[in-house]
Amino acid sequence: MARILITRDLPDAVMARARATHEVNLHTGGPLSEAEARAAMVVYDGIVPTLGDAFRAGAFADIRPRTKVLANFGVGYNHIDAGAARAAGVVVTNTPGAVTDATADIGMMLVLMVCRRAGEGERIVRAGRWGGWGPTQFLGFHVSGKRLGIVGMGRIGKAIARRAHHGFGMEILFYNRSPVADPGVPARQVATLNDLLTGADIVVLAVPATPATRHLIGAAELALMGSSRYLVNIARGDVVDEAALVAALKAGTIAGAGLDVYEREPVLERGLTDCENAVLLPHIGTAALEVRERMGFMALDNLDAVLEGRAPPNPV
Repeated sequence: MARILITRDLPDAVMARARATHEVNLHTGGPLSEAEARAAMVVYDGIVPTLGDAFRAGAFADIRPRTKVLANFGVGYNHIDAGAARAAGVVVTNTPGAVTDATADIGMMLVLMVCRRAGEGERIVRAGRWGGWGPTQFLGFHVSGKRLGIVGMGRIGKAIARRAHHGFGMEILFYNRSPVADPGVPARQVATLNDLLTGADIVVLAVPATPATRHLIGAAELALMGSSRYLVNIARGDVVDEAALVAALKAGTIAGAGLDVYEREPVLERGLTDCENAVLLPHIGTAALEVRERMGFMALDNLDAVLEGRAPPNPV
């Protein structure tokens, strides 16, 4: 049996499958530090890491890893230096297809919540401060027929476009680093990010976290959007300059924001929770049992393939 490390407790069915074929150790102390990641790679044949585990370049320096594969649980792998892993002979995989629909659902949920002020309303009711229905109470932004801008037209971006177009009759704009021949619905690709920010009523971020996308949205970009527009981030937290976002929300530079990810999770930028025009979710984009099980099984498929000398289904 191969020795494997799973860095966070996964659904029961996934853990049972892993234990049926491998000697499994479960890490229970939170995300792996760089030192812990480094130590693990000289002990285990394979590792199933996830968000926050620090497999940065330093973790691979001056070691001969026993680990053959980092079978990431999740599509995003910005916590892994894939180049350093490759140089050390370690295969990195992820779970792209399993998360698409669930993440797109959360994206549309955030669009509706922030535009229709659902978070504010729910807090008022829970606090016992609702005085009853009124014709001018909690007037929000009607999303049907409006213009949705999507930054990043990959699997998730296309899934959001389908929901917005077919479900809400929205006009779709998108910005992508390369041409997209078939966005799946009637949509217009714009030439620059600025074109999208100034042309869309609501902007949804669905790009991967890379050095090129860090702080893709900062103070200048938020100013371009204007006071009637909304921002939704379901990508990775550091795609947005969170300090600039807090300032923009408080100043009314933009109308509101819906977030499922944060720059320094789980720590939030000072003042963010004071912004009534922000909807804040605890990174639940894929938090449905069947989705998490599918992600886990996909991660194990990748791990097993590499350990058995086969090409993994989902290399990065």
